[in-house]
Amino acid sequence: MHSPKRILILGPESTGKSTLASDLAVHYDEPWVPEFAREYLEMLGRPYTYADLLKIAKGQMALEDEKHKVAQNFLFCDTDLRVIQVWSEHKFGKVHDWVKNELDQRVYDLILLTDIDLPWEPDPLREHPDPEMRKYFFEKYQEIAESSGFPYLTVSGDQKQRLQSAIDVLKKLTK
Repeated sequence: MHSPKRILILGPESTGKSTLASDLAVHYDEPWVPEFAREYLEMLGRPYTYADLLKIAKGQMALEDEKHKVAQNFLFCDTDLRVIQVWSEHKFGKVHDWVKNELDQRVYDLILLTDIDLPWEPDPLREHPDPEMRKYFFEKYQEIAESSGFPYLTVSGDQKQRLQSAIDVLKKLTK
């Protein structure tokens, strides 16, 4: 029995991660893992704390593991613990040991890094619309992708171009 390939979609806020994950899931008729933080934060009713990030991290991984059980060939992950790591370091100056340990355990077959070439879309949960901050976070995620040891591809362009780039690289991955 083969294990479905885990595809991580990584990038700063408002760079089309959820759209790409959903588009790939539809194209391949496979599950995708939505961003657990969005639902959690919408229900929170207060600013998030350092402790909330651990709850979000555990919720994200539980959701990923649950969806992995029903995937056939691919599981598309809209974010992972690397996002928690970046936000935790940026906002609180530290990262929980559980997150660090889990990061070492999680394996992805490919990272799709979403470029900052899409226009910013305002959203109450998004924090950094400033172009310099978008660039800063993109560079952080690029460093993480490069040092992860996993293959990665930066996807750019509009929704259709990003989807096609991802499909093209997934074809190569499955040969």
